[in-house]
Parts: sequence; structure tokens; C-alpha cells
Amino acid sequence: MGQVSASQSIDITAAPDTVIGALADYNDVRPAILPAHYRDYKVISGGNGDGTVVHWILQASEKRQRDVQATVSVTPDTVTERDANSTMVTTYTVAPSAGGSRVTTTTSWKGAGGIGGFFEKTFAPKAINRIQAEVLGNLKKRLEN
Repeated sequence: MGQVSASQSIDITAAPDTVIGALADYNDVRPAILPAHYRDYKVISGGNGDGTVVHWILQASEKRQRDVQATVSVTPDTVTERDANSTMVTTYTVAPSAGGSRVTTTTSWKGAGGIGGFFEKTFAPKAINRIQAEVLGNLKKRLEN
């Protein structure tokens, strides 16, 4: 079983605290920026900031889906989602940049072993990267309009 991860970054012309606030808003912003790969999205408790618990089905590919129940932790520069149903952790890190903010999201989990693990490590990051790019692109559109 090896570690599998995928990461994407984007520059957004908004202050870091604005970006963190948007990322930590699971009531309004998150459902508006999630692509179709996220199904059955709902806030279980909280909804804004640290301690929020959310649920969704992540349809990573036509045949692969993951039932996610994430507990959120927020610091001044990160929003982290830890899945209670797996080892998956997604972190959004926001850093100041010349034009506003640089947002990087990284999703990682313990992958399968053997030949299945080889294929997971080879192909799953590409699918997750595409999904991450959509989420970040939608966040950018929302904050820059």
C-alpha cells in the first residue's frame, strides 16, 4: 500500500483571507463551485469553518466513486477535509502572491497494493487533478466576478 496524491494550483486575484473564507463556506460557496463529479452534497453539521461535517459522493470516473464524509479543520492559511470513510485527506493551502493569492489543493490517500495499486497510483491522480482543476477554476470565477 503506497501513498497516492494529486495536486493543483491556481492564482486568484483576491486576498488570502477572502479565499480562505470562501473555501470554508460549505453552505453557500462550496455547493456553487463543485463540479458534477460531486453528488448528493449535504452539510451534516456546522456549515462554515472549523468543525463542519459534510457528505458527498465523489464520482472520480465512470466506474469509481467514493462515499465521503469529511470533517473540516481551518487555520489562517489552510482548509483541510478528512474523510471518515477512508484515508483520504484534501488540503487547500492559500498563500499571498503578487496578484492576490496562490491556492494549492492536494488530495492524498493510502492506495491499494499489488497490480491494482500500480494502476491506482498511475491513473487516479490524473482523474483527481481534473476534478481539482474544475473546483479551483470555479472558485476563481466566483471570487473574481
